[in-house]
Amino acid sequence: MRYSPAMSLIAARLLVFFTAAAVLVLEILAGRLLAPYLGITLETFTGIIGTVLAGISVGAWLGGRAADRMDPHRLLAPLLIAGGITAMLAPAIVTALGPALRAAGPAEIVLLAGFGFFAPAALLSAVSPVVVKIRLASLDQTGSVVGGFSAIGTAGAIFGTFATGFVLLAALPTRPIAVALGGALVATGIAFEVSRRRTAGLLVALAVAIAAAGLTTAAAGPCDRETAYYCAYVTVDDDRSTGRILWLDTYRHSYVDMEDPTYLGFRYARDMSGVLATLPKGPLDVLYIGGGGFTLPHYIDAVRPGSRATVLELDPSIIKIAERDLGVVLDDGIEAIVGDARISLGGRPSEAYDLVIGDAFGGLSVPWHLTTTEFVDELKARLRPGGIYMLNLIDYPPHGFARAEIETIHGVFAEVIVISQAPYFRGHAGGNFVIVASDGPLDLTAIAAAIAEAGGSDLAISGAELDEFVAGAPRLRDDFAPVDQLISRP
Repeated sequence: MRYSPAMSLIAARLLVFFTAAAVLVLEILAGRLLAPYLGITLETFTGIIGTVLAGISVGAWLGGRAADRMDPHRLLAPLLIAGGITAMLAPAIVTALGPALRAAGPAEIVLLAGFGFFAPAALLSAVSPVVVKIRLASLDQTGSVVGGFSAIGTAGAIFGTFATGFVLLAALPTRPIAVALGGALVATGIAFEVSRRRTAGLLVALAVAIAAAGLTTAAAGPCDRETAYYCAYVTVDDDRSTGRILWLDTYRHSYVDMEDPTYLGFRYARDMSGVLATLPKGPLDVLYIGGGGFTLPHYIDAVRPGSRATVLELDPSIIKIAERDLGVVLDDGIEAIVGDARISLGGRPSEAYDLVIGDAFGGLSVPWHLTTTEFVDELKARLRPGGIYMLNLIDYPPHGFARAEIETIHGVFAEVIVISQAPYFRGHAGGNFVIVASDGPLDLTAIAAAIAEAGGSDLAISGAELDEFVAGAPRLRDDFAPVDQLISRP
């Protein structure tokens, strides 16, 4: 059987390209929208990708079946309009359900991603088989028509991925992107119906779309500011009027006292200050992996005048927030370099440091590529003789990540001390661990005394006691660093 398609080839290709791009725009937006509740982890992105792929699969299957059983022309507008409305509603749904699923496991990740993004992914993915049905004029053309539209859809998905990841999220918050995308889909569906002189129900569809856009706009999320990587906001410490806390997604990242740079509000920072107190007097050249609120650079500058700080910070917006809201001043003593820490480090092969402090996080975990033997080797090569590497990490029982990272660092450095609370070492609780490593001597007694003098109660262990804690833990490598699987959450 042969018939003449009612849709031009150009229009059909543009429609498939647009809807495929829209699905990938939503998939990348999902990572940003879920992050304030679930963090930025491999598990989060795995859940999002799997859920969206499920929507694509179901949508393509059901769209093809429906196109075989009824006039495919009648399906396009409802799919576009419904897809646009659900796309606009996705941020509002995540905002409504996210707090109940905060910091959850894989099942909750999939559940939240499913409520927000399965429906628009399925509806928009049903468009392609419907368009193929419209354009298939003869069975003799099946391969070229199906293959051609598959290629166009893939090109649209690539475009949506690049445009969102490289441009849109760096320029706009997520909600306006979702509303604009949904509005464009609804407008396309309405235009398609008008072109076919079918106007029944369009006013209702338009009203529902406007309501969905209004709901998403009104449903304010937890973010004061959305950066390309984080939901970032600053709060005032209820117990200290000059204290400010920088939150990145679901976690307290930095504490800054606006009037006293020597006040350290977080336990791990006080532990690090205890280690610093045992070092020879005088200024230090320090490399910081992660900037956040720039707490430790300003602390060291205050207690050791003349020190030089090089801060590697992935997110330029965090630096702006620190300058604007946390009183951070970048001057000759503090240099901030924007970019991935490992790449930035590789671009400065001649620099040498007395101290390297690792305090970078993606959600609860240290980014995996900053945990491996190869990266620790790079850091060691930048330390002067007797230099120290200190790393802050978070883990909970059974402490799989903490133990593996300690073992990894101990495989590179001759001396390692770990500082934390006694219940953590016994496997009864979890939180921050500070790893201190050097090829020179580390004075365990002096470090413990300095921590106690500062009012801390943390325990510092090394030697046989530390070996017992990490026994059986693997060493992390570039080709095997399952950080998100090893780490345990509260």
